[in-house]
Amino acid sequence: MTRDYLIIGAGPAGLQLAALLERDGRDFAVLEAGPAPGTFFRTYPRHRQLISINKVYTGQPDPERALRMDWNSLLTEDPALRFAHYSRRYFPGADDLLRYLAGFAAPLKDKIQYHTEVVRVARADDVFTLTDGSGVEHRARRVIVATGVSRLYVPPIPGVELAERYDTVSVDPEDFVDQRVLIIGKGNSAFETADALVETTAAVHVAGPHSIRFAWQTHYVGHLRAVNNNFLDTYQLKSGNAVLDGTVELIARRPDGGFRVEFRYARTTEAIRVLHYDRVILCTGFRFDASIFDGTARPELAINDRFPAQTPAFESVNVPGLYVAGTLSQQRDFKRSTNGFIHGFRYAVRALHRILMQRYEDAPWPATPLGPAGVADAIIDRVNRSSGLWQQFGVLGDIVTVDGAQARYHEEVPVAYHREGGLGAHRHAFVVTLEYGPDHDTVDPFDVTVPRIAENDPLAAHDASYLHPVVRHYRDGAPAGEHHLAENLENHWDLPTVHRMPLEVFVKQALADG
Repeated sequence: MTRDYLIIGAGPAGLQLAALLERDGRDFAVLEAGPAPGTFFRTYPRHRQLISINKVYTGQPDPERALRMDWNSLLTEDPALRFAHYSRRYFPGADDLLRYLAGFAAPLKDKIQYHTEVVRVARADDVFTLTDGSGVEHRARRVIVATGVSRLYVPPIPGVELAERYDTVSVDPEDFVDQRVLIIGKGNSAFETADALVETTAAVHVAGPHSIRFAWQTHYVGHLRAVNNNFLDTYQLKSGNAVLDGTVELIARRPDGGFRVEFRYARTTEAIRVLHYDRVILCTGFRFDASIFDGTARPELAINDRFPAQTPAFESVNVPGLYVAGTLSQQRDFKRSTNGFIHGFRYAVRALHRILMQRYEDAPWPATPLGPAGVADAIIDRVNRSSGLWQQFGVLGDIVTVDGAQARYHEEVPVAYHREGGLGAHRHAFVVTLEYGPDHDTVDPFDVTVPRIAENDPLAAHDASYLHPVVRHYRDGAPAGEHHLAENLENHWDLPTVHRMPLEVFVKQALADG
């Protein structure tokens, strides 16, 4: 049997796509290597606290807007499948997420094949053949890879094989009593590990060549989160620990069983410093495992071979019919938005589903018809409610197309997909996004000496650095105008004279030439 769709992986992205295909009655199956959904989260994060927030009490009766503060729920019409029913902790545990994914997967049990590890993917005559570890072959016209970044990235350091790894190192602080530890890496996994060890170690050094970037400043939630950065206090307050800026050039074993590390500092004239440690731990991030693809289906890779290279439709750039879902889709917005995380890629997966329906099921992108006079009101309503635009800032946009007296409102379209003509040609198109200002990651929001744009100032809206709506007008596919809605502390962009009226004027002038 050749199915229409095969999904590899029953993590959050695979389950999200499966639920949408099941709702539509499509022909598909999910192949999952583990015994239950969410295999990745059975191991990670190692210290079992998620950094995805779960704000249960938002004061928002609108469930759509409440999703802005719910970073773990998948998209569903069933209110029982909200993550709040599984945990009320602001930073929940990984085991809470596993229970949630099991509950979400329960209605899909007939479509998910557990203990089915795909070991080979081949393609011939526009059909994919997936061979599992038992030698069983599964065939499909389209394959969606939702396996995540499952392999630890190992940097090319001489002697790196001597180091312990984030995926297997002990998580018991008592195993590190009075030891000097070097952690290679400056991301959340490195600082999660460092924070867990400060009570028992003699000293911990966290090392890497790049500056630490804070999520609260860059607005990229994969950068260092406050929940993991207590270690920085112990460094700056001279409590025995340190952050080293530079590169590890060599790791060598000492006769006494410890390690000799040659380190090149980035900010001093000293060529090489020799440092000594009892333990060295790699916390250097993850990458995509492409080993299952043979030469007929091997996707081109991008960003130091960490992700499959993708088109704006989340399709492999060199293997037709091979699509990507979930954290792998962050190649499209790497370190700029939220495709690397559940609260972002759940919307990207819904967009992928709509693209698949467009391409293979003769189902146009869902759209709400309205008259041109209602365009501004529809935009105001959406930017004040939407969770998809909020979470996928600058990446997903609502597209309002206008041809003559007919306007159509399309929600949550990948901006790049629309730019490549994914919705077809139209006389007018308004692209609605939420965006930060271009220099937002260089502004210190806590520095009271830095002048800020006045709140609710429509004349200065285009200079805003905080998240705000942006509406771009295209005429016959060419850029024709841009309008920014003024910043608002509470993210309420509906004041009559500040937000609504200026937008109405912009839309009216844009459509004035028919």
